[in-house]
Parts: sequence; C-alpha cells; structure tokens
Amino acid sequence: MPTPEPPHKAEPTDAAEPAPDQARGVDPWEKMPEDALNVPSRGGFGGAEEPSAEGRTRTAGEGEDGADAVDGGTAVDGADGGTAEDSEAGPGAETPGRAPGWADFLPSPVFVLLLGLAGFAGWLSWRAVEMDWAAEGTTVTPLIPPLLILLGWIVSVAVHEFAHALAAHLAGDRSLRGGGYLRFNPFAYREAFAGLVLPVLYLGLGAFGVTGPPTYVDWDRIRTPGRRVAVALAGPLASLLLAAVFAATVSILVPPGNDTTNWAIAALAFLCFANLTAALVNLLPVPGLDGFEVLAAFLGDRRWIGTARTNALFGSVAVFAVLWFPVVNQWFFGLLYSLLEWILPNPAVSGMIFHGQLLLRFWG
Repeated sequence: MPTPEPPHKAEPTDAAEPAPDQARGVDPWEKMPEDALNVPSRGGFGGAEEPSAEGRTRTAGEGEDGADAVDGGTAVDGADGGTAEDSEAGPGAETPGRAPGWADFLPSPVFVLLLGLAGFAGWLSWRAVEMDWAAEGTTVTPLIPPLLILLGWIVSVAVHEFAHALAAHLAGDRSLRGGGYLRFNPFAYREAFAGLVLPVLYLGLGAFGVTGPPTYVDWDRIRTPGRRVAVALAGPLASLLLAAVFAATVSILVPPGNDTTNWAIAALAFLCFANLTAALVNLLPVPGLDGFEVLAAFLGDRRWIGTARTNALFGSVAVFAVLWFPVVNQWFFGLLYSLLEWILPNPAVSGMIFHGQLLLRFWG
C-alpha cells in the first residue's frame, strides 16, 4: 500500500512584504485630522462615492485623476452616459443606446396613414359615393366628408405642433427629439388631451379651430427672448401657411365667378377656415395660447408666469367659451368671412366654408 508523500514546504521568497497601510489599501487622506485644511470633500456631486482602482474613494462624476471624466474631450454625464449637451436636454432627450440621427425628424407611419386615409376620404367625397350607395329618392346624411374634415384637422394640428417643437429644438430644448411632436404623431403626444383631444372637441363643438397650449416646451432651456418669440410664433405661422395652401387649392378648383357644392371642395374650404382661426386666435395674449408666450418672453422669470403656464389649459378653455357665445360667435364668423372674401379672388368661398361647416356638424 503506497504511503502518502509529505507536503512540500513553501519556498521562501525574496520579495519584501507590503507595508501594513498598503496591504490594507488605506487612503492617506484618512490619516488627516478631521479639522485639517484642504481635506477633499467627501460629498461630491450628490454625496455618492465610488471606490477607485487605487483604493481611494472619489465622488460620482470625478475622473481617475480627480477631474471630470472625459471621452474625446466631451464631458460624460453620470446618469446615462450622454454628453453634457444631452444632460441639459433632460430625460427623454435621447434613448440610451441609440445614436441620434436624421430619422428622429422623419414623419411617423401614423402620420403617413393619416394622410392616406384623408386622401381616400377626399376622393370618396369628391365622387359623392354616398349618393350612389343610397336608394333613389332617399335623404342622405353624408358621413365621409366629416371624416375628411376630422382627418385633415388632425393633420393640421400635427403640423402646428411640429412647428413649435422644431423651433424649440433649434432654440435649445432637446427634450422633444425623436418624440411624437417632431415626428408628426399626435397619438404619441406627451399631453394627448391638450394636444389632440381638446382641438378636436373645439372644432366639433364650435366649428372653428383652436389648438391646445404648448405645455410640452421647456421654456427654461430657451435662453433668449428672441428665440422664445420664434418658438411661440412658429405654430401660428404653420397654421397660417396651411390656410394659404387650402385657400389656393380651392381657388384653383373653383375659379372666380363659379360656385360649387362639391363635398370635397367644401371640406377643403372649411379646413382653410379652421387653420386661419387657429392662427389668429393663438395670437391672443392669454395663458394657454401662443400669444401669451410672446408676451412672457419679455417679462423675465416672474413667479406668476409659471403659475399661468401650469393652469394654461383653463385659459384655452375660457377663450373657446367666449368665442362660442352666440353674440361673439356671430361677430367672429362674420369678420373672418369678410376677411376671406376680401383676400380671395372668389367671394363664393365663404359659402363653401359654411357648406363645410354644415357637413361637419351633420348631427345638427
């Protein structure tokens, strides 16, 4: 039976044993008295400390040599690894792990679908197919033209809010990049009620266009008053441009001296009216409308401005209620009809707008 070999003895080495302080990895700063001068702050940014490879503790956001960590000359944000510019944009500015690019500004598939449905509803309205579907001699209540107006108005609202968001992005607010506002997707809005539901209700109940308050813009990130004015006026200018496009289309389809009862043309004329009212009403200096932000740009950071922005929704509803009041509503519509008759070459456009209003409010 074999006998077990005796254990080998450890061979002595010539290496010097580490000093007790080095063996324990003691930070030399720990030996300093608490009341000594030049003791580095232990709190750092937010008080978080990270052990370094040398055994010394360092605060979050501090680099290997005690300075801010850099990567290619750009300061690193400790929250998500983005750049300092991204950290100013706040959470949601960029998705971690996804590099920003031009695709953040492409129209979303939802917007393309809305355009396709609006085009198809326009073709059906142009052909008045519902008249062919109904039995001869029966009364027809058109339902496709109201759908065309609704889809066209949602597209118009998306363009209005896109103009605000793009101007805000260029002015310094990066928090909207890649979101629904910059991709023409009203169903992905941060404030869906104020940005989508409320404008649709305004159009259906009042037969005129008013958009919701631009509460999604972070005005504190837009430094100069001139940039804030540009962001505030971008939406009304976009609505005014859409109104001009619809007016030009109607003027081409119906030359001066002619009139029509075509459903599609009446819907386009009413969309011109809706965008025109959205542009003009938003210029009022009332909280919840774009004109208030133009005024606030020159008033500085006053406390009541923040309160007004927080309650901007009530201001928007109040303006709609005043314009919905019968006496004010008749005066408002009469003024805009006169303005369109004076601007457009065909005075019959006001009648087409009224026809579109009747098509929209089919339940009345």
